[in-house]
Amino acid sequence: MADAGAAAGVAVDPGAGVELVEQAGIGVPDHLARLWTPHRMAYVSGAPGAPKAADPGCPFCRIPTLSDEDGLIVARGATVYAVLNLYPYNPGHLMVVPYRHIADYTDLDTDELAEFSGFTRHALGVIRTVSAPHGFNIGINAGSAAGAGIAPHLHQHLVPRWGGDANFMPVIGQTKVLPQLLADTRGLLAAAW
Repeated sequence: MADAGAAAGVAVDPGAGVELVEQAGIGVPDHLARLWTPHRMAYVSGAPGAPKAADPGCPFCRIPTLSDEDGLIVARGATVYAVLNLYPYNPGHLMVVPYRHIADYTDLDTDELAEFSGFTRHALGVIRTVSAPHGFNIGINAGSAAGAGIAPHLHQHLVPRWGGDANFMPVIGQTKVLPQLLADTRGLLAAAW
């Protein structure tokens, strides 16, 4: 049910009495948790596997068409780019993504593989310079069964970690505490790149 506030991009979460403001490209959040699984649409519709050419419905194919600021792109290379995760586990959580719409690490050609690895290495140094994490989680969820949220387009996560960064908030409060806005994080990492 829409109201005048929702039409203006502002809504009130009736469960919490909190004003929610529309976020660009996302819409107006509410109190409901959502499990987005667009990679399962091919399974549901019976469509064949994802194409290797750019897919206009794929967020990782769309992001490079945006400005760096709007796409949260930290750096662009010839075959890959580094982008902040829109739903970060920790500040500085970024992903290395090939421009080509491929699903598997083994689909990377020689040039892509070299730049993918080089971007990962460089990103670790940049994040260390900007925010001095104590460690990293680095990984690829290859396929939906492995937890990939966008399985048709390969992407590697780099998550900075600090001692004590896990607390009760995500477990009990279903809330992630992040001390920095994504635009600010992107600016710092891009400047250090």
